[in-house]
Amino acid sequence: MRIAWVQLSEVRSYRTLELHPQARLNVLVGPNAQGKTNLLEALGFLVTGRSFRTSRIGEIPRWGVEAASITGELARRASGVESRRSVRRALLRGGDGIWQATGEGAPEWARAIAFGWQDVEIVNGAPGARRGFIDGIAARLYPTHAATLVRYRQVLARRNRILQAHRREPGLDARLEPWSEQLATSGMELIARRRRAVAALQTELARVWSALAAGHSKVEIRYRTALGEAAEPRALLEALARARHHEARLGQTLVGPHRDDLALEIDGADARTFGSRGQQRLVALALRLAEVLPVTEAAGTAPVLLLDDALSELDPRVRELVLRELGAAEQVFLTTPEPLGAAGAAVFDVNGGGIFAA
Repeated sequence: MRIAWVQLSEVRSYRTLELHPQARLNVLVGPNAQGKTNLLEALGFLVTGRSFRTSRIGEIPRWGVEAASITGELARRASGVESRRSVRRALLRGGDGIWQATGEGAPEWARAIAFGWQDVEIVNGAPGARRGFIDGIAARLYPTHAATLVRYRQVLARRNRILQAHRREPGLDARLEPWSEQLATSGMELIARRRRAVAALQTELARVWSALAAGHSKVEIRYRTALGEAAEPRALLEALARARHHEARLGQTLVGPHRDDLALEIDGADARTFGSRGQQRLVALALRLAEVLPVTEAAGTAPVLLLDDALSELDPRVRELVLRELGAAEQVFLTTPEPLGAAGAAVFDVNGGGIFAA
């Protein structure tokens, strides 16, 4: 799929903006703090209805305005026929000061994959960053994953409240039992989808990393859980029972997908501990690029790539390999502080809240 055109009104640093991007690689060039990332965010919001930078939609409108909008047209080609869908996202401040998003949403085949500086935390950050990453992929691959994750978190919160309020009282097991059963059911659903997502990602990651690193090393991703290879809810129930004494002492649930992690290794060594900053950044970028094929197969059309300063901290040869890999993708938006000289790319200068074709 591709974004045929987009128009912004009162979004971040833009009072108004209209952009007609190229169908393939679009390079947004300009100094820092001139609006490149703001534009990527708006493009992502048009496609997905969410920001890859913040969960607070009130940060997206320009300061001091009461309303903002992002309008555009999405196109895809299937069986040789192109179809188009108009999309309009409006952000309105209510009388209570709370911002709400309204408008006509994107079609179910619309997907966008974003890369930004925060994605390095997938490699070198806390386990929560890696869980969020794999849940994001699973949600794009399996329509019910997001709803299951919400349900799991609700049950987990309820179970933790019981542990905190009644951990020293008799009858704790009876109070926990119905919540433990629900936790085990939804928890194993999450783990099963995460495992499938990791398996799909590993297959494509091997190819992408070989292309970006010119075959000089090997990257692997694995799902790590205290449950080993178990696939039935009973395994999680039994693990919860074994941890009950420690749970009662600490007042929190100690086993489940909320405690799982991903292992990321370069030539068998932990990328978090032994990878250089440049390697960690390249692994994070490779993970996002490895999403493209599984998401394409799930949605029936390729996603738009939104890559924010993806080439920084990479040496010139690796930059060339990344650009070569992007040449095989569908529509790509790539920000950079300096011109790249990428063949066939549409280049736009971004400066002072405006954008101009170079």
